[in-house]
Amino acid sequence: MPENVVSDASFWKSESDLKAAANYLYTFLPTMPLTADNMSDDGFAMVANEISSGTWQPPATSSDFTTPYQLIRAANNIIEKSVNAVAAGVVPETVDRYIAEAKFFRAWGYFSLVQRYGDVPLIKTTLKEDAAELTAAKSPREEVVSLIYSDLSEAAAILPTPTALGAGSNYGRISKTAALAFKARVALYEGTRAKFHSYGNPTAHLTIAVQAAKAVMESGEHDLFSNYFDLFQYAGKGRQNRENILVRQYGSSMTDQILSHNIGVIINGACNPTRSLVDAYLMKDGLPIDKSPLYVAPTRHSEIFVNRDARLAASVMKEGDQYFQNTPYTFPQLVYQTTGFCYRKFVNAADQLPPNNNQSFIDLPVIRYAEVLLTYAEATYELNGNITDADLKISINLLRARASLPDLTNAFVADHSLSMREEIRRERRVELAMEGFRYWDIIRWKIAETVLPKPILGCYFFPGGFGTATPQLTADNYILAQSGASRSFNSQRDYLWPFPVNELALNPNLVQNPNW
Repeated sequence: MPENVVSDASFWKSESDLKAAANYLYTFLPTMPLTADNMSDDGFAMVANEISSGTWQPPATSSDFTTPYQLIRAANNIIEKSVNAVAAGVVPETVDRYIAEAKFFRAWGYFSLVQRYGDVPLIKTTLKEDAAELTAAKSPREEVVSLIYSDLSEAAAILPTPTALGAGSNYGRISKTAALAFKARVALYEGTRAKFHSYGNPTAHLTIAVQAAKAVMESGEHDLFSNYFDLFQYAGKGRQNRENILVRQYGSSMTDQILSHNIGVIINGACNPTRSLVDAYLMKDGLPIDKSPLYVAPTRHSEIFVNRDARLAASVMKEGDQYFQNTPYTFPQLVYQTTGFCYRKFVNAADQLPPNNNQSFIDLPVIRYAEVLLTYAEATYELNGNITDADLKISINLLRARASLPDLTNAFVADHSLSMREEIRRERRVELAMEGFRYWDIIRWKIAETVLPKPILGCYFFPGGFGTATPQLTADNYILAQSGASRSFNSQRDYLWPFPVNELALNPNLVQNPNW
């Protein structure tokens, strides 16, 4: 064997070997910048997104397909070979913990595939060059999801709590509540998708979602961070922020970094909020802008934020906010901020100055407690067809209190002719705005065919409010980022993604998704 390479036979002998193998799995967690909302009606970049616009075609290759299988292979490798460490003297409980981490990541990889492609090849072992599974047909999504549930249940039974992991070197590793929270995410997706696309057993999935979310809520391990804006700043880093259930860690400084991200890319055109998103934020009385007596048509950009849900000003730049290199935000630069709205989450102007020079080390929340509360509320409503005020109190109303909004109750909904389902969905949309959830939500709710073909609108074009820019405008003077004529959504095709063409050539038993 080469003396400068660790052989597989000499590995898997110690806890440090297992930890090193497991650490590789964490490199597959999502990273900044956050541009996934450009696939939806919430975000728009400097050019149109081909998925949002409906102009995409099957790619030759795609990391959306290959990367999850790389993760799954690495996880399978740990699950199979970690047992060798027991023979070498490693305590079985220690081995089991790293296998549990691997099962979490295997579930992560398969959910990424199921969301996009539906039925996919199910690979549970590492493969040799002549393995029959290399040309296996797709397994039904129900079978794949069953493995996801099994992996996450087994992981949750073994993994330590966040408290046991502590705030030291083990902070950021997969915990019991991370496995449960992710299980709730998967089950909500599968349950609502089955319900609104009319297949499978929605009740079974939604029951799992409620139970998993409730287990996290009753664990005593998590609560909401006091300040919504600071969630996405340095103040929100570490175990002292009990809202974060799983984060992608970036380190702390130029001299102590894991990764870094340049949030300047985001504020300079990579992802801009749309009018559709901004208009979704409630007024301070808890009513939509088209129902609230507090709403007054703004006469300048800064007035959009008056008497609104506090999360709007924490998520979208307003006049006076720190913007670039400690320069206050004045008005949108439409050459970059094509909608007239500028993203604010994660923006820390001091990071753009020396010594960081545009490198930021704010951690990315991958799963946070707010999502669990939203999952519990939505799954409860969709499972029962209603939700009690008591369940609203322990879920959505905790988020509304942080946003300085009145409680959502059944009486409030009835008194103002609102829809409880739509208000629950609204809370999810604004709480998780620009964090990569919106596209998958409109897919599972089966409303993508309604919302995506609409034109992408931006801010009202206030006279003198945008410098000398002259964008295309609608008849009622809103910025038109993309016309509806150039957008489409094929409901018989686009709810599933196309398999890469090269993968179809490699595996003759892999059948392309319908109508691609």
